Amino acid sequence: MRPYRRLTPLLALLLIALGAVPAAHAAPDTGTGQGSVTAAYIRGATPGAGVELLDANERIVGRGSVDRLGSFLVRDLRPGDGYRFRVEGVRGNSFRVLDGTAPPQSQYDEQRLQPGMNYVRMRDGITLAAFVRLPFGKTLADGPFPTVVEYSGYQTAAPNPLVLGAATGLLKARDPLAPANGLVLGAELAPDIGFASVSVQMRGSGCSGGAYDLFDYPTVYDGYDIVETVAAQPWVAGHKVGLVGISYSGISQIAVAGTEPPSLAAIAPMSLTEDLHSTGFPGGIFNTGFADTWLTERQADATPGPDGGQPYVRQLIQRGDQECAANQSLRLQTPSLRQLVADNPERNPEVFDHRSPSTWAPKVRVPVLLTGALQDEQVGPQWTRIIDRFDANPDVWVRMINGAHFDSLGPQILSQWWEFLNIFVAERVPPPSPALEALSTVMYAAITRSPAVRVDSTRLAGSPSVSAAKAAFANSPRVEVFYDNGAGAAGAGGLAAPWSLGLDGWPSSRIVPTTWHLGAGGALSTEPGAVESISFRPDPAARPAGTLDVVGPSDIPWQPIPPYNWTPLPGDAGIGFTSPVLDHDVVTAGPASLDLQLSSTAPVTDLQATVTEVRPDGRETYVASGYLRSSYRAVDANATELQPIRSYRNPADLSPGFNGARISIDPMAHAFRAGSRIRVTLTAPGGDRTSWRFDTPATNGLVVDTIQLGAGGSALVLPVISGAVAGAPLPACDGLRGQPCRAYAPAFNGG
Repeated sequence: MRPYRRLTPLLALLLIALGAVPAAHAAPDTGTGQGSVTAAYIRGATPGAGVELLDANERIVGRGSVDRLGSFLVRDLRPGDGYRFRVEGVRGNSFRVLDGTAPPQSQYDEQRLQPGMNYVRMRDGITLAAFVRLPFGKTLADGPFPTVVEYSGYQTAAPNPLVLGAATGLLKARDPLAPANGLVLGAELAPDIGFASVSVQMRGSGCSGGAYDLFDYPTVYDGYDIVETVAAQPWVAGHKVGLVGISYSGISQIAVAGTEPPSLAAIAPMSLTEDLHSTGFPGGIFNTGFADTWLTERQADATPGPDGGQPYVRQLIQRGDQECAANQSLRLQTPSLRQLVADNPERNPEVFDHRSPSTWAPKVRVPVLLTGALQDEQVGPQWTRIIDRFDANPDVWVRMINGAHFDSLGPQILSQWWEFLNIFVAERVPPPSPALEALSTVMYAAITRSPAVRVDSTRLAGSPSVSAAKAAFANSPRVEVFYDNGAGAAGAGGLAAPWSLGLDGWPSSRIVPTTWHLGAGGALSTEPGAVESISFRPDPAARPAGTLDVVGPSDIPWQPIPPYNWTPLPGDAGIGFTSPVLDHDVVTAGPASLDLQLSSTAPVTDLQATVTEVRPDGRETYVASGYLRSSYRAVDANATELQPIRSYRNPADLSPGFNGARISIDPMAHAFRAGSRIRVTLTAPGGDRTSWRFDTPATNGLVVDTIQLGAGGSALVLPVISGAVAGAPLPACDGLRGQPCRAYAPAFNGG
C-alpha cells in the first residue's frame, strides 16, 4: 500500500508546531522602485529584508537592507533604463534613473497650487512641501502677482506667520509652526511688499519627502521643477519667478539657476558660500565650529517625524497631515553628513564640485544681485571667490559690506534688492514702498537689536519706464563695496555704512598687489630688511577659541556691539609685524596673501594669519584672517599674487629647512587711515573669529615654527585700490560691524 503524499490540514499544522515540517515563508513585499536624478529608491518594501539594486545588465550596483520604514536608497548611479530592486531574491518593477533632462511640460501644468500648504510633485515622484503666501490682503482673484520662491532646508514651509514666531521667540517660547528667522525675505517681507511668495522645503527636511542629500543632484533639480511648477500657476505674473533668500536659501539659488529653468527671471542670493569645502575646511583644517554645528543640526532635522525632525512636522502630523507623515518614509536613508564632509579634507571633487555654487555659477544666465558680508561668521567671507565665475554674464551686480552674516540684508543693500526685484521679476518701475521702509526697521530691531538707517525705496520711482529704470540700475557699479558699516548715520554699531566705492569687477583692474616684508623686531616694511629668522610656539590653547562663546547660528554677532573677548597674543605663542605710521590712506578691496618661508619641528603645522589696523589712539581693529595646514601648502596653476589657490589633492609633510607656504587671507574691504599702522600676526588657528573653531591638534607649546625674514623671506601682499582715499574720517574703534576692537599690545618679537 502506497503512503499518503498529502497531509491533512490538521496534521500539517500539528507537524509544523512540532517542528517536523518547515513553515513556508511569506513572499517579501518588493515595494515600488523609482528613479531619481543619479539615484534610485524603493518604498513600501518589507522592513529588514535584504535588497539589491540591479542595472539593465543585471549587475548589482547597490545592496543593503530595507530600513524599518520600508525604504532603501542608492546614490551616484549612471542614468538609464532597466534598473530594478530585488528584495530577498524577488524582482520588483523596472524603472529609469534620471539625468538632468526636463520632464514634459505637463508635469508642471497639471499641478495647481493654492494659498497655504501644498505638496508639489517632483520628476521622481517625491513631493515637496511648499507654503504659498499671496500679497497682504489679496486673494487669487486679485492676481496675477509678481512671485518669488525661497528654497531651503530650514523650517521653511511652516504655516504660521514668521513675525509671530519671532515675537514669541523673544519670550523664549517660539511658535513651533512659524518659519525660521532666516526665511524673513520670502516668508515675511515679500508678501508684505506686494509679491506672492512660495516657501519651499528641500527634500528630506520638514514635511517634504525624500532623503536629505546636502545639495546633491536630486535637490538641485528639484529646484528646477519648483521654478517651473510655480511659474505655470495662473496667478503668477508673466509666468516668471525670482529666487530670493539669505544663507541656506542664498546658496541654493546658484545651482538651481545653473540648471537654466526657462521660467526663472532673476536671482538675489545673500550671504552664501562659494564652496562647501572652503567653509568646512578653511585652509584644509576642519571647521569644528559653525560648519560642524550646522551639519549636526541638518542631520537632526532630517530624522523622521513625528518623533524627530523639525517642530512644525511634529505638530502637523499630530494634527492629521497624512502626506507630511507619509513623506517621512525615506528619512532613514539620509547619509551621515558630518562624515561626508569630514572624510574629505582633500576636497574630493566627486563630493564637492556639484554641491558648490562656484561650479554652477558659469551656467547662470539670468540677472543676479549677489550680496554678502566680509566678516561673515557663519559661511565665511571667502564667498567673493565666486564673483569672477559670473564673468560671462553681463547682468550681475555685487554688493559687499563689512559686517556679520546678517549684514548682507542691511538697509543700503535692501533698497537695491527692492529695485532689482521690481525691475527684473515684476518688470515694473520700482514704486515707493512705505511697507518695506516700515517693516525693515522693525525687522532690524527684532533680529539684530541694532539701529539702522531707513531703507530708501524711492530712488528709481520717478523713472519714466521700466527700460529707463533698468538702464539706471544697470549703470550702477558691477561691484559696490560699502565701508565702515557700523559707523554711519544710524549710530555706533548700527546698520549703516558712511561711504562706498564702485569697482569694475572682482578682482578689480584698480587693485595693485602691494608687498610688505616681514622683518626683524616685528617690522613690516615695503622694503626687505636683513636676512634672519624668528621662531615661535603655536599653541591653540593659548587663547580662547573664539571671540564670542558662539559656534552655531546666533544673533549675538549681529548686535550693535557684541560682547567680544578678543585677547592679545600671549607670550611666544604668536608673532606680530607692524608697519610704520602710514602717511596716506591705504584702501583695500580683495583677498590677501601671507607668503612664508617656513620650517617647523613638526612635519605638519597649522597656522593662522590675521590682518589688523593699529590706530593712532593705541587701539586695534580686526580686519581679516586666513588659515593653512602646512601639508596643503602647494598652490595650483591658477594662483595669483593675491590668491594662493590650491587643490588640496596632494598633501605633503614639510621638508627639512625652509618651505614656501602661502596663507590665503580672506577677502577684505578696509581703509587703513593715515596715522594708523598695518599689522599682521601669525599664530595657531583660533582666537580671532566669533563662530569658527578649528580641528587643530594640541601642541602644548612643544612645536616650534620658524619663518625666514628679510630679502627672499616672508611677506604680506595686500589688495590696494590705486589712488583711493577713505570717504569718511577714522571711525570709532568700537562699533564697526563684524570687526572687534581691543587695546594694542605688541607681540614678544616687537610687532
